[in-house]
Amino acid sequence: MDLSAIAAFAGVAMLLTITPGADMALVTRAALAGGRREAFAVTLGIVSGLMVWATASALGVAALLEASADAYTALKVAGAAYLIALGIHTLATAGSQARPDARAAGRAGFTVGLVTNLLNPKIAVFYSTLLPQFIGPGDPVLATSLVMAAVHGALGIVWLTGYAWAVTAMGDVLRRPRVRTALDRVTGLVLVGLGAGLLLERR
Repeated sequence: MDLSAIAAFAGVAMLLTITPGADMALVTRAALAGGRREAFAVTLGIVSGLMVWATASALGVAALLEASADAYTALKVAGAAYLIALGIHTLATAGSQARPDARAAGRAGFTVGLVTNLLNPKIAVFYSTLLPQFIGPGDPVLATSLVMAAVHGALGIVWLTGYAWAVTAMGDVLRRPRVRTALDRVTGLVLVGLGAGLLLERR
């Protein structure tokens, strides 16, 4: 396993990780609703999705999906609908201070992160087209894919956990009703916008 290739992949993965998108919007939503614990649960769900896609890529499933226009469109529509639904729900409950049981919130957060990642066709394309370029001819494909996905996941955990900490560190300000409502509305609009953008995006 070539360490230089893994380092190069880590650089590309880091750029993908820190680029604002659905992951950061979901973590923002979770941090505002349930604090760091729920945000971390969402992060773990996102990272778990990466491992699933890495495995799918190694087995050829992601490449097959990327090559099939119908399958890609179906995944794109499902992912867009899910993001839009989350955004609408966030808008509808903007400013709500009610918090569910911590364990239930953690399970729900994990599920949201996992499902959103699995329904993101861009991740399928990333793992089926870019990741193989960092795998050498003699490297074990599945093991190398999982190692690189683990690197990607570790970067995601560090970045998103730090981001969630920053959001919750402003707790006193964010707990103000007007500020909380405004942030929920912005987050909801961002999620709806991301979903609409994914739906309208041409392959």
